[in-house]
Amino acid sequence: MKRILVLCGVCLLTVLSSGVSAMADQRDGRLDIYFIDVEGGAATLMITPAGESLLIDSGYPDNGGRDRDRILHVLRDVAKQDHLDHAAVSHWHLDHYGNHAALAAQIKINNFWDRGIPEKLAEDGNFEKKMVDYRAASQNKSKTVKAGDMLPLKSDKTPLSLKIVTASREVIPNVGEPNPFAKDFKPPETDPSDNAASVSFLTKFGKFSFLCCGDLTHAIETKLMTPNNPIGKVELFMVTHHGLGVSNHPVLVLAIDPRVCVMCNGPTKGCDSSTNATLRQIKSLQAIYQLHRNVKLKPDQQTAAEFIANNVDDTASCKGVFVKASVAPGGESYTVQIGTDGQPRTFQTR
Repeated sequence: MKRILVLCGVCLLTVLSSGVSAMADQRDGRLDIYFIDVEGGAATLMITPAGESLLIDSGYPDNGGRDRDRILHVLRDVAKQDHLDHAAVSHWHLDHYGNHAALAAQIKINNFWDRGIPEKLAEDGNFEKKMVDYRAASQNKSKTVKAGDMLPLKSDKTPLSLKIVTASREVIPNVGEPNPFAKDFKPPETDPSDNAASVSFLTKFGKFSFLCCGDLTHAIETKLMTPNNPIGKVELFMVTHHGLGVSNHPVLVLAIDPRVCVMCNGPTKGCDSSTNATLRQIKSLQAIYQLHRNVKLKPDQQTAAEFIANNVDDTASCKGVFVKASVAPGGESYTVQIGTDGQPRTFQTR
């Protein structure tokens, strides 16, 4: 009888230890970044080596819960998370904060981050009504970020940081190496829209770096990057504003010199030919990924079909395939793939 009990105890310990090991190995020291298809909106999910989760923006509301469900699918089924540690809003356009409240009704969200909630928004006459749901979801306790702030992410063996480099039209101090592209461009006109107030996130993980600027437009892009480059070079760049030409100023894009770009565009939104022309001038560029094929552009005006996640003509037939970047411990290399079963391509960090 004692022998049986001992054996049962050994088996139980084996199962428990293997379970703990499996949970530990599940992260394996990686930083994962998911670019979720929300049809030309934005929803970027990061899962840190410590298992912490951050969602930047949340796509369009309505549409039968399409974007909400795509986010939940990636969060729960792919990334194996049952809550969000952090949910951030880059700016107050509906394709960026549209599902924060809907997500909060489905899962626990521990922290909400934004640039501060304005009383009114010139571009949206119904903004005050729309804010009711967001305020309720965040229990009026969303935290306001400003340029220079650091989001409190846990750092594991490989140092991890996330710095706010723009917010509410303010930028971090313009220190660093001189920007060689600054002299080639005249200062753009000011932009009164909320796009220009976008929060920009600079993530560093060992040698790896990732820049996500919401819908930041030319005036603040050049303010950030002139005359010096306070960001340096980055490995991965989420093409700003869905690839629209009013953003992605060459003074920023060429200076940060990304190896890989991911464009969160829709079938007819974003992916402007002018932006593609700028991206192709990047000296170190190795790949451009698009969430959608732009049906208005010819094949040679956008990235190759093998780098497009959803190569369809309309949203009705779209399966909402995501793009995933996975950064190895130490940030020495990273892979990028399309969907769960896509072939990962490996890139070495500088």
